[in-house]
Amino acid sequence: CAEMLRGGITCFNDMYFFPGAAADAALASGIRAAIGLITVDFPSSYATDADDYLAKGLAARDQRLDEPLLTFCLAPHAPYTVSDAGFGRVLTLAEQIELPIHLHLHETRQEIDDSLQRFGMRPIERLRRLGLLSPALIAVHAVHLEAHEIGLLAEYGCSVAHCPSSNLKLASGISPVSELSARGINVGLGTDGAASNNRLDLLQEMRLAALLAKEQSGRADAINAHRVLRMATLGGARALGLEASIGSISVGKAADLCAVSLDDLALAPCYDPVSQLAYSVGREHVSAVWVAGRMRVENGQLLECNETGLIKLALLWQNKIRP
Repeated sequence: CAEMLRGGITCFNDMYFFPGAAADAALASGIRAAIGLITVDFPSSYATDADDYLAKGLAARDQRLDEPLLTFCLAPHAPYTVSDAGFGRVLTLAEQIELPIHLHLHETRQEIDDSLQRFGMRPIERLRRLGLLSPALIAVHAVHLEAHEIGLLAEYGCSVAHCPSSNLKLASGISPVSELSARGINVGLGTDGAASNNRLDLLQEMRLAALLAKEQSGRADAINAHRVLRMATLGGARALGLEASIGSISVGKAADLCAVSLDDLALAPCYDPVSQLAYSVGREHVSAVWVAGRMRVENGQLLECNETGLIKLALLWQNKIRP
């Protein structure tokens, strides 16, 4: 959370074990968060089975319903880790309590091959048959898509979370974001977790997303600076169902803001601020951050977190947890 705030991120969507701990870390740092309530079919140190995951996730949510900086989504991990019955329970809950659904989808070719062997269909078709495709769905990665599958995402109003750095690091491929955007599909930007990226840096993801779209499409005008900035702001807000309250500077919206200093040799002169943001600015240029109108970063320094203490804590855990 501290790393994201320092880099200008004001809101994130997370999904994995111990969602309550993730929510508490977000609150302690002062960042806005949409916490995913994970569901998988295998046991872990967090929960034993799909019902246990859902029960614990909902309990974590219920304990924090009054926190204005927190929202929640249901997070069935992926089609290869969740059964049809598990997806059915998630869908029922999503409809009952009106939560978005966040899951990994078509990230790798292996995932698709395994689905064909196990279910006789590709993952997105399985989700369609189960009723999961809808405007509430956030499809994370969405790398290996056939033309008709892009059509399905558009038809059902799904959103895509594009994670270019993670997809490159894991050799997963490149999401066809230019085609997705051309079909009117809402695309937001993500980093994935630190283990598959190493940097939780949305400005880096903006640059990479714009460049990869140009290479993939063969068009220098694909995903221009304005489009990728929209992905990083309103695109993510819309995917989370929060576009009415965050994602742009508008009257009545929450003051989630980021200030960038252009007083740097690498950024001078500045003819087009949006182009500078997309292609030149790094997180080291973020000077101030506000969440819900409250300053969280000033002159590049965290106000809600003891940075030295966090580093010491990380080093302590480094000695306890070894790969």
